[in-house]
Amino acid sequence: MDAPRDLISPDECAVVFADQQAGLAFAVQSMDRQALLNNSIALARTAVVFDLPIIASTSASKVYSGPLMPALQAAMPGVAPIERRSMNIWEDDAARTAIQNTGRRRLLVSGLLTEGCVSFLVLSALADGFEVFVVGDACGGASEYGHELAIRRMAAKGAQVTSWLQVPLELQRDWTRHATYDGARAIVEANGGGYGIGLAYSRDMIRPPLAGG
Repeated sequence: MDAPRDLISPDECAVVFADQQAGLAFAVQSMDRQALLNNSIALARTAVVFDLPIIASTSASKVYSGPLMPALQAAMPGVAPIERRSMNIWEDDAARTAIQNTGRRRLLVSGLLTEGCVSFLVLSALADGFEVFVVGDACGGASEYGHELAIRRMAAKGAQVTSWLQVPLELQRDWTRHATYDGARAIVEANGGGYGIGLAYSRDMIRPPLAGG
């Protein structure tokens, strides 16, 4: 059965990480920074498990922002961030071309800061006909209100807003899809808080009844 068109599938999505750098994370006030890093790592791990193209881009890495956060880089080995000068990824020829060359028209976006690099990318990609899903809890703003206003503006222009947890669940959808079952479950167990604790418990403690029991 074909997936409903409004649900995402692994063969049509790419993931874009915008400026996930410590120098910018220092400015995040919209949510707990460790939670934000956890969510971003979970999204990266999801992209790897489901074989989604990943494009990471950084800016001012030598003078202010620093490199891609090491824990996030470790979750997507082999991904080389594209350094740029423009705040808008879409205005950087190399980064924009890398996204376009994936051949994917649905973009999952995570990054810092929501009010700047994230929203500029999203609004520009939407204007060029891409479908964009903003992974809201894997984006950080300089204030809670500023983050919310940026999310609203992107949504008003057609972006869809989702959460990191919805992404692997939506890509998997059927737990009998064995190729990605173990990987998807491992992500939820490691990064999914109480839901992950519950999954681990069910695996380790709840067993089928004995024959004849």
